[in-house]
Amino acid sequence: MKKVLFVTSEAVPFIKTGGLADVTGSLPKYFDKKKYDVRIMIPKYLCIEEKLTADLENLGNFSISLGWREQYVGVFHKVVEGVTYYFIDNEYYFDGDQPYNRIYEDVEKFAFFSKAAIAAMKFIDFQADIIHCHDWQTGMVPVFLKYFYGEDPFYQKMKTVFTIHNLKFQGRWKLNEVKDITGLPAKFFMPDQLESYGEANYLKGGIVYSDMVTTVSKSYAQEITTPEGGEGLDGLLRAKSDHLYGIVNGIDYDEYDPVTDQRIGTHFDKMNVVKMKPANKAGLQEELGLPKEEDAFLIGIVSRMTVQKGMDLIAYVMDELLGDKKIQFAVLGTGEERFENMFRHFAWKYERQMGVCLQYSEDLAHRIYAGADAFLMPSMFEPCGLSQLMSMRYGTVPMVRETGGLRDTVCPYNEYEQTGNGFSFANYNAHEMLHMIRYAKDTYVNHRNEWNGIVKRAMECDFSWNASARDYETLYEELLKMQ
Repeated sequence: MKKVLFVTSEAVPFIKTGGLADVTGSLPKYFDKKKYDVRIMIPKYLCIEEKLTADLENLGNFSISLGWREQYVGVFHKVVEGVTYYFIDNEYYFDGDQPYNRIYEDVEKFAFFSKAAIAAMKFIDFQADIIHCHDWQTGMVPVFLKYFYGEDPFYQKMKTVFTIHNLKFQGRWKLNEVKDITGLPAKFFMPDQLESYGEANYLKGGIVYSDMVTTVSKSYAQEITTPEGGEGLDGLLRAKSDHLYGIVNGIDYDEYDPVTDQRIGTHFDKMNVVKMKPANKAGLQEELGLPKEEDAFLIGIVSRMTVQKGMDLIAYVMDELLGDKKIQFAVLGTGEERFENMFRHFAWKYERQMGVCLQYSEDLAHRIYAGADAFLMPSMFEPCGLSQLMSMRYGTVPMVRETGGLRDTVCPYNEYEQTGNGFSFANYNAHEMLHMIRYAKDTYVNHRNEWNGIVKRAMECDFSWNASARDYETLYEELLKMQ
């Protein structure tokens, strides 16, 4: 049996700030358990809900050196739904009311976590065949493995996979300070190593030193090798292209199931969605203070409110959109103050058409997926995207921009061939998005049978983790054959 350790800064059900946690916490459950023992290692943040950590088993502690520092490492453990989680404990680094803080704090925090995760494997006697690292917070794992542990027989045969969930976030900080934190010699900070535009770059370290690099959709794997999408690392990624793979994310079909979801009011499946889904729409309208109009076109948004997510496009045409009294919005999320204020303004101006909740609520998110008619994701770039997959699972038709994983998962409606599972637009242009929304609304209002066909095709798509897990298994097998 092959042993795999996911090293990640967050994973459901313990700590989540975005899609990374959904991926790392869900994917391990879907591997073939006869062939793979996949475990997860995360920081033991003090901000994790106490009810989730109350019954952790303490496996002991040891110390590691981090540059000139000698630091305590505690190791805890818990099994959830058949998956083993390990927790690295150090209150100095993992204190606070959120997992991420200022970048200069985080570069030391995650250097510590990366080195502690490697050392903890020997402490708990889990000799992984593959260490699967996720995003810049674990980019130093392959680097430390090479330099500090390369001569130790326990570690010599370990392979590393580094997954980029979002290339925009790279963990960059001052060279001399990162040298001091990591204790790595100067040769590791050359331009072909960790140095990037005069700074040390953790994500670059993960790319350079890992055996394979993956990202979360095939289109995004291509986009990040271009100057437009490469965030300054496109040259490196082109050089690494022989070991760069795109595997589209999935979602947990047990968590997101309209047949059993306890967060929604009325259960349904693809056979009775047309009959039963309107009850969820009416419930959502009531919850958000909107008129319970069945013929209104209710658009859902569950998102971080940032430019990356296309919020500037929405701001630009919202008055034009809401000039149509039969369009309603159900909005959930937090983010940049200017976009939160934008939604506050439109909720005040169009109170009968805009229901806005500026916070994080997993319960309300599920009710928006289940109750909205369509789901809007006009992202500037989107490595994979999970919300469009969740919306399709609940028969809510996605309306997206053709980028990254959105392009890979949403097939635009073709009225002549009656194909497609959603609507899309190509250019990052507000009025192109507006035209798409109006086309979708016209289909919903005037061609309901065709709309119902889109709904059913969306629900018939399989975006569970099963297919993705098989792709990762194939990747792991190829990696283990490499000398």
